Amino acid sequence: MYKLTGIKMEENLRIATIVRKTDENQTDDLIIEEAAGILRAGGLVAFPTETVYGLGADALHEKASMKIYEAKGRPSDNPLIVHIADEAQLESIVKTVPDKARALMKAFWPGPLTIIFRKSDTVPGGTTGGLDTVAVRMPEHKIALELIRASGLPIAAPSANTSGRPSPTNAMHVYEDLNGRIDMIIDGGTVGIGIESTIIDVTCEPPMILRPGYITKEKLERVIGPVAVDKAVSEPVSPHVIPRAPGMKYKHYAPEADFTMFSGEADKVARHINRLTEEKLRQGFKVGVIASDETVDKYRSGDVVSLGTRKNDITVARNLYRVLREFDNKKVDYIFGETFTDDEFGQAIMNRLCKAAGYQIEIVT
Repeated sequence: MYKLTGIKMEENLRIATIVRKTDENQTDDLIIEEAAGILRAGGLVAFPTETVYGLGADALHEKASMKIYEAKGRPSDNPLIVHIADEAQLESIVKTVPDKARALMKAFWPGPLTIIFRKSDTVPGGTTGGLDTVAVRMPEHKIALELIRASGLPIAAPSANTSGRPSPTNAMHVYEDLNGRIDMIIDGGTVGIGIESTIIDVTCEPPMILRPGYITKEKLERVIGPVAVDKAVSEPVSPHVIPRAPGMKYKHYAPEADFTMFSGEADKVARHINRLTEEKLRQGFKVGVIASDETVDKYRSGDVVSLGTRKNDITVARNLYRVLREFDNKKVDYIFGETFTDDEFGQAIMNRLCKAAGYQIEIVT
């Protein structure tokens, strides 16, 4: 039995979830083969990537892919990302590989970049949310790559969390959400980047970013020239729109608490959040405050947590989902947070924060 402190076991679990621990630097072949066998049999396996933990199934087996939607409680029109370990696997799942896609693959694969292609008939609609396109990436994580190779399959894998919750950056997060719903979790430790891959659509001209990530617009344009950014990156999408990629339409990354962010000069934002926090505390509510290393000392009350230093956005990304989940575990009622810059990688961080807060952002003057 896999025991984690503070997690209440559910009753009448439908699946006895297996958890196996291995190290990226020295993977256990028996664990990888056990997981690969589960995937080949149509089961579900959660595994680490360099971005977040993914929930994997056979991408070419529609019933297997549909199990992902059931386990996560994910809307069936929200497409899945197909993970591969070798470019040769593309031949069976896409119709064509445009020149710009080849340039991006050469520059950023393996790595945190998902590319949208026209799909081949071998990829079922259950994997792509009914779209005629398919999102593909090659992860830069030894466990993920070895699992894909051992299975002999392209693996469909969204984030391994209950739909709408903050994405998992360690195995405990997966266990909290999906214990009893999936066959196996490979515990490979904490991930490196902490937010999902960049998604770029190369079926249009100019190519368009549908979800920002570690591979920024500036990095992409240095390889293929002009790149557009979908408006869904920075504003809510109409409920009538069919999402072209994960993370575009539905509620994502959200804590259970009411979450509001505040933008403005640092001292003014801190004073405003302090007033709101003290007011809510007097009313008997629990309050969490999201700050940075540069501002954490400005806050007087509430459960104050720094996401990291503004001088290094990757520290903020690595801590974001963990902090939101910790606030959930502490049963916080309200979260007040600072905004972060939206240049380069900061755009990806703000995209996740905006969605987590339901686009509740107030300007402090």
